[in-house]
Formats: sequence, structure tokens, C-alpha cells
Amino acid sequence: MSFEIARSGINAVSASLETISNNIANAGTYGFKSSRANFSAMYADSQAIGAEMSSVSQSIEKGGGLFNTGRGMDAMIQGRGFFAVRNDAGQQVFTRVGLFNVDKQGYVVDAHGRKVQGYAAVLDASGKPVPGAGLGALGDLRVQAGQIPAQASDKLAFNGNLSSDWSVPAKTPVKKDEPGSFNSSVTSVVYDSLGAKHSLSQYFVKTPTGVDVYYSFDGAALGATPDAQLSFDAKGQLGTVPAVTVNATPGNGAAPMSIALDYTGTTRFSGDTTTLTNAANGYAAGTMTGTSIAEDGSLVATYSNGQKQTVGTVALATFANEGALKPISDTSWEANNDSGAALFTRPGAGTASKLSGGALEQSNVDITGELVNLMSAQRNYQANTKLISTENEMVRALMQAV
Repeated sequence: MSFEIARSGINAVSASLETISNNIANAGTYGFKSSRANFSAMYADSQAIGAEMSSVSQSIEKGGGLFNTGRGMDAMIQGRGFFAVRNDAGQQVFTRVGLFNVDKQGYVVDAHGRKVQGYAAVLDASGKPVPGAGLGALGDLRVQAGQIPAQASDKLAFNGNLSSDWSVPAKTPVKKDEPGSFNSSVTSVVYDSLGAKHSLSQYFVKTPTGVDVYYSFDGAALGATPDAQLSFDAKGQLGTVPAVTVNATPGNGAAPMSIALDYTGTTRFSGDTTTLTNAANGYAAGTMTGTSIAEDGSLVATYSNGQKQTVGTVALATFANEGALKPISDTSWEANNDSGAALFTRPGAGTASKLSGGALEQSNVDITGELVNLMSAQRNYQANTKLISTENEMVRALMQAV
């Protein structure tokens, strides 16, 4: 019986060495979760018959270190959750490795070519994503390549300091080609419905009661009367903000433009004339130049005109018993009855954690701890082999005595 007990101990230690070896081998594998061999005693009718490796526990709840890559399509899960991916056979598996790309068909795929699962963007009638519209259908995450259409400018924000040291111009009437007829001018870039650029110039003229403003669109002549009048209090603060709208018709066939100007924050202090804000909305058409993943899972497309828009959202899966997930190749897991069904949500919602963009999760293997486990296994193995050797010598001595 002693031989059998020692043999069971050797078998158990040998089985645990496989777990330790696998941990050490994957110490540099992104998203890998270490395992631990668990031993238990074996009895038959209250008679000890040895030991066995009864189970293997996964340390899924223990996170790995953060490895910064600076790459827009890399993402690390900060805590709970798994990325869901689907292979060509339609099998859905789960991984912690957020190493993604966009393939030639526009699908977001992982390093093994499996399609990442996520929520599609909600689109309007023109096929443009609707900001703040929530999440679309869950499925293969895909980026629609192409252009983002132009958006005409309809708002212009301006503020700054119109110096109180100005003198009332001596020249009249106000003409854009005669600097002595105005005190200062500012030009803003605006876009029409076709994405063409236009210039909207403002000419400021000091008056005994405030500042008059004249507008010129694409260099057109100024009107005889001011388009807006700015009044300031004794402290140099703008009084009632005037409601000003500039209407213009581009000469390139674009739709007529109506641009509302906002002078909130404009002052009239002594000293230099400054411009703090001079920004119009609207933009030209642009083509997609890249994609990136935000911490809430938003898949953000960047365009050549500097615009960005969310074109989808990466989904995260959580499980009631994630420790029961079955590990498979390619640093992935399969769901089963013990783990429970996957619960999908966006990162940062429910029990799913947020993402760290431009980063990957390193293996959570503790090399020092594994080497200690390796030495402990070696000692256990030697002890069991010594037991067999001792038992063999005792039997030999007994046979010699007989």
C-alpha cells in the first residue's frame, strides 16, 4: 500500500508541474490568467490511499499589469469583463486581449482575425451617426468607411477686448479698404453647405455710445449702416448681448447661409485690443483617417477635416461565475453551464469595468511565486521517490531475513 500512496503523490506532483510550467511559459502572454493546482486526500473505507490533484483554479479576478502601447485600437479592461469575439465558424469566445484592427471590409477584428462584438451606432436618415442616441444592435462591430459630409456654419462665437483707448475714426463713411475709417477688424472662416470656405469679416468702429460693427462676406462692400451695435457699462462689461444674424448667399451654388453671432464675454477695457474667441462651427467634407477606442468603449473615427464621431461601441461580457470559464487556445475562454450565460453591456456600465485606451493587459503570472512553487513541487517529488526507495529497501531486507 505504501508504494501506491507514494505513486499517487508522484502523479499528483507531476500533474501540478504542468500547471506551473504553463504559468511560467505564459508569463509574457498578453491577457493570460495564471492557474493553481489544488490537491486533495484520497480514502477508501477510511483507509488512506494517497493524494490527487483534484482541481485547477484560475486567477481571473487578479488583473495583470498595464502595458502602454500608444496605439489607438489597443484597449485594456481595467477590472471585470471580457471582450467577445466570433470566429469564422460562428463560435463566440471571450478574451482579455484588446489587440484590435479594422480589416479591409471594415470589421473590427482581434489579432487572430475574429470579429469583435459590439453595438452599432444609431444612424439618421442620411446614414450619419446620431450623437447621444444610445446603443444600436449588438453584433459584429463594423466601421463604415467613406466620407463625412460637409456641415454649413450657422454659429460664430467672438469675444475679446475692444480697447476703450480707441478714438472715434475721423474718416467716414466706413470702408474696408480705408483703415482710418475703423478701429479694428477680425476675419473668421466659415463653411457653406458644400464645404467651401468663406471669409466673414467684422469691422469695429468706436462711437460716442459704444462700438458699431459692420460685416463683409467674401470681401463684399460694407453697408452704409452698422449691422450690430455693442453697448458697454461703466465697468467695461458688455450690456445686453445683441441678437445678430448674418445672411449670405455663396456664389458656388451652395445653399444660402444664416450665421448667428454671439458676443458674450466681450469687454471694453483700457489697453490692448485682443481676440480671445473667434470660432465658427461647420466644416468641410472629410475622409476617415483612423479609429481609436475610448474608455467607455466608444469606437471613434477620425476624419481628414479634424472631425471625430462615434461609429460604434465595443461590448464587454460579464459572468455570474467567471472562474468557471473554460480556457482554450489563443488566450480565450468558452462559456458553459457553470459560468452562466454572458451578460453584455458597454464598458463602465453595470458590473463591467472601463477601458484603458492605448494599452494592453499583461499576464498576471507572478514569476517569483511560480519558482517557489516549482521548488516546493521538486521537494515533494523527491520525498515521494525517497518513500518508494525506503519501502523497497525494507522489503529487500525482509526477504533477506526470510
